Amino acid sequence: MNSAFLYSAVRTPFGRFGGALAEVRPDDLAAIAVKGALGKTPGLDPAVIGDVVWGCANQAGEDNRNVGRMAVLLAGLPVEVPATTVNRLCGSSLDAAIIGSRAIETGDADVVLTGGVESMTRAPWVLPKPSRAFPAGNVTAVSTTLGWRLVNDNMPKEWTISLGEANELLGEKFGISRERQDEFAARSHNLADAAWTAGFYDELVVPVPGVDLSRDEGIRPGSSAAKLAGLKPSFRATGTITAGNASPLNDGASAVLLGSEKAAERIGSAPIARIAGRGVAAVEPPMFGYAPVEAADRALGKAGITWAEVAAVELNEAFAVQSIACVDAWGIDPAIVNAKGGAIAIGHPLGASGGRILGTLATRLRDSGERWGVAAICIGVGQALAVVLENVA
Repeated sequence: MNSAFLYSAVRTPFGRFGGALAEVRPDDLAAIAVKGALGKTPGLDPAVIGDVVWGCANQAGEDNRNVGRMAVLLAGLPVEVPATTVNRLCGSSLDAAIIGSRAIETGDADVVLTGGVESMTRAPWVLPKPSRAFPAGNVTAVSTTLGWRLVNDNMPKEWTISLGEANELLGEKFGISRERQDEFAARSHNLADAAWTAGFYDELVVPVPGVDLSRDEGIRPGSSAAKLAGLKPSFRATGTITAGNASPLNDGASAVLLGSEKAAERIGSAPIARIAGRGVAAVEPPMFGYAPVEAADRALGKAGITWAEVAAVELNEAFAVQSIACVDAWGIDPAIVNAKGGAIAIGHPLGASGGRILGTLATRLRDSGERWGVAAICIGVGQALAVVLENVA
């Protein structure tokens, strides 16, 4: 079988809910990421792209009807370039990269563009459609921004609790204190600010035309655990999870260009990293934040390496508590995790986050010269994905 390689990765700046990207449609954000990825490889003829695999968690509004295909058309690619949209909630764009890498390995495609998008600001309210005409009662509009909606009555109630309550339970299970969570969150903000200031994200982030947003909108320079300690719990009166130690609601898009080894000539550049291992895992829905533990272990097994060989980890920070639980379970040095900041600071536009962590990981490995890295992401309703990268730059 062929090997699949990562050639380039880009993303937009991530905007806050109702913030700088609020007026930008998600299909336009996706098109910007597509054009940004191709702009990094100007020698590539877009007509040779065998497929576009795109992630999106919502797909209930302007991101409906195969937003990946809409992005291809809006970006001006040849109409012959096909595209599909996949939905594994928070892991959608990492799933897209996994699917794309398999297509390359099997020889179904030589070049695949993957990515994802989410506008949590523009996610619509929806109304359940009545089974009979002219119902006499009231109906309630349901937000599609985040979490469960229009839940099946047959689903066990303990599975459909809020994401925040699920992570309060996780914190109780592993005895993770509010102080540890706030320290983790402050670190995320300060590392993200330092990375932006040092220029790390300059080549990874492409601007959104017409929007004055030069960096991720949610970063809080100078954050400290002491400052975060003053925030009230969000889900329980005496809980540990606050708006400060959980990822916010965001808008943004990411893109990752994958290809075979022989595709380097067509792409016009050398690959950065090889997709060396993949892992998927599932647990009971409330424990979704802990699912990356098994997913990453499986990906390492596929790559034929152990945690002792891993030099860099990009773990999507849905909540500080679940990130801490995963790092503790792996028994790794926390310093190698999210060294350029994480989702608590940068943001978590659901469908775009997998591509973000994969691109950040590849760039970290290239810059450091170290060989192995892991990108992992937890997924609502009890799942997780992980990818192992080998630096080949």
